[in-house]
Amino acid sequence: MKAPSYRPVVAMAGLTACSGCQLTFLNCETELPELARRFAISYFPLAVTAHAASGPIDISFIEGAVSTPDDLELLLKIRSMSRFLVAFGTCALWGGVAAMNNHESRKSMVEAVYGKTAGGMKTFNPQPFANFVKVDFAITGCPPEKSELLATLAAFLKGSFPVFPRYPVCTECRNRENRCLLIEDNEICLGPLIQAGCNARCPAVGIICEGCRGPVTEANVAAELELLLEKGFTREEIERRMRRFYPEWDYEQRS
Repeated sequence: MKAPSYRPVVAMAGLTACSGCQLTFLNCETELPELARRFAISYFPLAVTAHAASGPIDISFIEGAVSTPDDLELLLKIRSMSRFLVAFGTCALWGGVAAMNNHESRKSMVEAVYGKTAGGMKTFNPQPFANFVKVDFAITGCPPEKSELLATLAAFLKGSFPVFPRYPVCTECRNRENRCLLIEDNEICLGPLIQAGCNARCPAVGIICEGCRGPVTEANVAAELELLLEKGFTREEIERRMRRFYPEWDYEQRS
């Protein structure tokens, strides 16, 4: 990647999501003036009204899962006019909370929320971006860490993408000398399976890791499943917890 010699054009958009990932950008309050000086924001509906997506765009950050034809249309449109596309947040990268019940009937779930008359709604199982388009980079998290967004933008100005941690949250827990909620307190903590980068924020205050940053590379799901079964948790309870942020873990193959 070559470092841009001009003020790069940035887009920020959301599909089926809560908008929390986009808010990460707005939460960079101290850095916003510098970001505005170094980047041209061409499309950001959450922050600027009356703007339609138009290219060319140097780097686009898109959050959310793809769950409707409109989602897919917007994703394809922005992809087509963007030099680089970043899957921004866990939903964009893995499907996230929106996809946690993809193994159940979509029709029955829609009817449970909207009633029998909603059978004709144009929706499908929420899916990550990589099922439809090329993804050039990803920032995981629900929501992503502000520091990782800033690191990505800074690296882009220099013609590269940053390297984020590839080890599990447990490593950060050990570095902070936290009490192990999984081994010592017998709780369903997903720290051994989940990508670090949050500085073990939740376990540090006694809250189990829910898995919001998605799976670490080569996560040993079978070992975690076996350990939790030995501790008396039901397989259904364990799988539901694991599916919360990464719905497509293949438990039959991994256990």
